[in-house]
Amino acid sequence: MSIMVPSKTPALITPGRQALDSALHQLDQASEHLGLDDGLRTVLATPRRSLTVSVPVRREDGRLDVVQGFRVQHNVSRGPAKGGLRYHPATDIHEVTALAMWMTWKCALVGIPYGGAKGGVAVDPAGLTTRDLERLTRRYVNEILPLIGPEKDIPAPDVGTDEQTMAWIMDTYSVSAGYSVPGVVTGKPMTLGGSLGRTGATSRGVQITTLAALGRPPEGVTVAVQGFGKVGAPAAQYLADAGCKVVAVSDLTGAVYASGGLDVARLRTWAAETGGVSGYHHADALSHEDLFELDVDVLVPAALEGAITEANAPRIRARLIVEGANGPITPEADEILAANGTTVVPDILANAGGVIVSYLEWVQNMQAYSWSSGEIESKLRDLMANAFAEVKSLAAARGLTLRQAAHVIGVGRVAEAHQMRGLYP
Repeated sequence: MSIMVPSKTPALITPGRQALDSALHQLDQASEHLGLDDGLRTVLATPRRSLTVSVPVRREDGRLDVVQGFRVQHNVSRGPAKGGLRYHPATDIHEVTALAMWMTWKCALVGIPYGGAKGGVAVDPAGLTTRDLERLTRRYVNEILPLIGPEKDIPAPDVGTDEQTMAWIMDTYSVSAGYSVPGVVTGKPMTLGGSLGRTGATSRGVQITTLAALGRPPEGVTVAVQGFGKVGAPAAQYLADAGCKVVAVSDLTGAVYASGGLDVARLRTWAAETGGVSGYHHADALSHEDLFELDVDVLVPAALEGAITEANAPRIRARLIVEGANGPITPEADEILAANGTTVVPDILANAGGVIVSYLEWVQNMQAYSWSSGEIESKLRDLMANAFAEVKSLAAARGLTLRQAAHVIGVGRVAEAHQMRGLYP
């Protein structure tokens, strides 16, 4: 089945396929508003390169496993490909393609000169030792080596990966090149050329767009966060620090609620020590489903794709949803939320902080230069604020949702770049 055609066969609609269908639906809507012809729509819907690899891994116990890995470069009309690498058992080529497509629009929307890419390995990192993860990472990098490089495709951390993963990638690539190449990845440790402000940058962007979308002082604003991980936990902290009252959070282990507000710092310590938020003594237990239905001002879905669907969207009472995750709301749910008057700050805007600071890290690596944390913070805020203002203005002028406006801007810039460059014979 062509990836350019949304799946209609229930047996084929995996979570990854659902994410790709959502991405294609959003592209189609933006193309209609922009008046793009069928040929250009097809170009924008089709990845430039897609690679599926088999990754053999020798486990510490002597077993030999083979897992699937992927790297998709969606579009490089505006610059080198950029995108994270995730380790998750449900990862497939459809999910990776959707995430690469969203990254293309995201980079164009916030005005950084990248195209979109994404990588993934279908594995559960929790079941691997550190040595297993290192072997897996280095072998995966060897398989995708022809595609990546500081002028071609720059990976970054995502679900299931971190700065240590990026350090292994940098080293593997550098050994092949024969010299140190810090610019091949972003999200690295500081000692290897990482940037101040990169850790937590995605979450900081969520905070910036949340406060901008509120349109009122944050004091007393109630917030629920679905996904208390590398994006959700810092986002909850930043929102609490700004004066919001974070009343509920969830992760894989469960969900907790405190009507008077959670001590986010204390809860983060508990989760780090016990492995999750479940059992936290200073809050009440809550089901994952009930968290979505809380009467709060702001809901931040910050886990994986497809968390809000047509099944639970009618019961959501938050008036503002800020997407910390990629693709957490299906198109069907989007329509329900819009009809109910719920404002959604879309993922390609709300969680763009990570790729913005990744870009700043890459620039520093390429120039052998570094900025202070204050300069990084200022640049991040300026880019996020400018993008939000532009999206809000277009949405108001043309009667669009914020998601539609964001995609019209992002898709429009990529389409223009493609048309200006032309098609090589």
